[in-house]
Amino acid sequence: MHIEPGIVSGAKIFLSYATAAGAGLVTLKAAVEAVRVQGLGSLVARSAIATAAVFSFFELMPHYPVGVSEVHLILGSTLFLILGLAPAAIGLAMGLLIQGLFFAPFDLPQYGMNVTTLLMPLFGLRLLAGRLIAPGTAYVDLKYRQALALSTAYQGGIVAWVAFWAIYGQGLAEVTQVMTFGAAYMTVILLEPLVDLAVLAVAKRAHALKGSGLVTRRLYV
Repeated sequence: MHIEPGIVSGAKIFLSYATAAGAGLVTLKAAVEAVRVQGLGSLVARSAIATAAVFSFFELMPHYPVGVSEVHLILGSTLFLILGLAPAAIGLAMGLLIQGLFFAPFDLPQYGMNVTTLLMPLFGLRLLAGRLIAPGTAYVDLKYRQALALSTAYQGGIVAWVAFWAIYGQGLAEVTQVMTFGAAYMTVILLEPLVDLAVLAVAKRAHALKGSGLVTRRLYV
C-alpha cells in the first residue's frame, strides 16, 4: 500500500507528519506495555520477525497499482494475532521504511501518509479485538467470523485512510480512483481471513511456541 507521489503535495503534506507522529506515540506506548509483559528481548525478536515479514509482503509478494495507490497482501491482522500490537506496528513502520530507503526512494516523501495508513487501522483492530474476542480466549481458537471481522476492519481502515489522503490532496476529482482502489482491495479482504486461520492452525500445533518470546502471549492464553 503506497499513496502515489503527487497525490498530496505542498503544505498539505505537513498533516502527514502530525498523524505519523501520533501513530508513533501510540506505538511507543504499546512497546512499553509489551516490554512490561514479555520483556525487551521478546519485543525485539518479534519486531524483527514482523519487519522481515512486512518487507517480504511489499517486495516479494504480488502487488499492483490500482487508482490512487497499490494493492498489497499486507496481512496486518495476521501480524497482530501472532506477534502482538507493538511488534506488528514496529514491523509495519520499519518494513515500509527499509523499502523506501533501499528500493523505492521516490516513496519516502509519502512515508508519513503511508505509515499512518498502515498503523491507524492496526490500533483500531486492537480495540475491536478487545470487544470481539472474549477474555481468556486464545487467538489460536478464533472462528472464521472473528478472523473475517478483524481482517475487514483492518483492510477497511486502510481503504478509508487512502480515500482521506486522496480527497484531502486532490479533492473530489479522485473519488472514482478511490472507488476503483477500494473495489480491488476486496480481494485482500476475502483472502486474509483464510490466511489468518491457516497460520493460527499451524501455531496451534506448534507447541514449542507456547511460552516462547517469539509470539504474543495471547496467542495461547
